[in-house]
Amino acid sequence: MKYLIVTGGECDDKFATEVIKQGGFEVIIAVDSGMELLYQMHIQPDIIVGDFDSVNPDTLEHFRSQEQIDICILNPVKDDTDTEHAIREAISRGADDITILGATGSRMDHVLGSIALLGIGLEERMDIQILDANNRIRMIDGPLTIRRDEQYGNFVSLIPYMGDVTGVTLTGFRYPLQDYTMGGFNSLGISNEIVEDEGQIDLKAGYLLVIESRD
Repeated sequence: MKYLIVTGGECDDKFATEVIKQGGFEVIIAVDSGMELLYQMHIQPDIIVGDFDSVNPDTLEHFRSQEQIDICILNPVKDDTDTEHAIREAISRGADDITILGATGSRMDHVLGSIALLGIGLEERMDIQILDANNRIRMIDGPLTIRRDEQYGNFVSLIPYMGDVTGVTLTGFRYPLQDYTMGGFNSLGISNEIVEDEGQIDLKAGYLLVIESRD
């Protein structure tokens, strides 16, 4: 099942509308102040999740009054973020494909924390991606093919996550690699470009953040 999670970071209304209309999502989860975006767009979520410390009380009351919306109230003193709880709630309900909106913005701690949560997808062997108007962010531990006519912008950046990534081979890219070990403390993988019909990313071991970006 395809789930959309709308959390409380920055999200362009027009972009969000396009994603929701075209995404084919079967379930929408609003996370705390992520409810504000859906309220403004007159879209009703299926589930609301959070400790509700950052959402406007009127918005919260509007959604809480809708009987068909499931409500997951969280303790504000907890070890995970509302977004992590929403991801795990989605998985427990049968999600096998999750898109997250509102996970980027000015709070870099939340941005980095949300990126770390992409690893849950690898643990559960399912797809999780973060989208905003300029970026698609995924985490991989195996092969990935990106078609040039379907890529998200012009640039593809690869960033090792949690240690070295061995056996990195890139084909179809402007800057290819062959059986290379990508480590930290450098910017080697930033702003590559697909120059053939598709770009193929292969690796032997490790975790790579794949960030497709447009200016």
